Amino acid sequence: MFSNPDDAGLRHLLEGARRIAVVGLSPKPWRDSNGIARYLLERGYEVFPVYPREDEILGQRVHRAVADIPGGVDLVNVFRRGEFLPATVDDALAARAPAVWFQIDCVNEDAARRAAEGGMTVVMDRCIRVDHVRLFGRSWQRS
Repeated sequence: MFSNPDDAGLRHLLEGARRIAVVGLSPKPWRDSNGIARYLLERGYEVFPVYPREDEILGQRVHRAVADIPGGVDLVNVFRRGEFLPATVDDALAARAPAVWFQIDCVNEDAARRAAEGGMTVVMDRCIRVDHVRLFGRSWQRS
């Protein structure tokens, strides 16, 4: 059965990440994906929206796949239903992303196992903003 990294592992992941792809980043400001991406931008992370429509979200160029992002990413933060996670893992593996974070209610044990077997750090069914605030406080910013 899948197990998330401990707090030290989460802290290491969030401190080491600079470039974060947000898969399923909605252009609608009231959606969780949009609010969390804004939070990450405000903390100094580079955010790369991955969405099937739109050209720009939150002032950032939209990509159709993680593998399309020039220069790669350090973390793939995912807002997709469980049945879409295998394809998202395939995309993240193709992009050679070192880590994937499935947001709350984004659960697929097989996808998480495949990502881990592919060498990725995997976080599943957790909110990146909640863990970031819990581990660093609201005022923490990337330098």
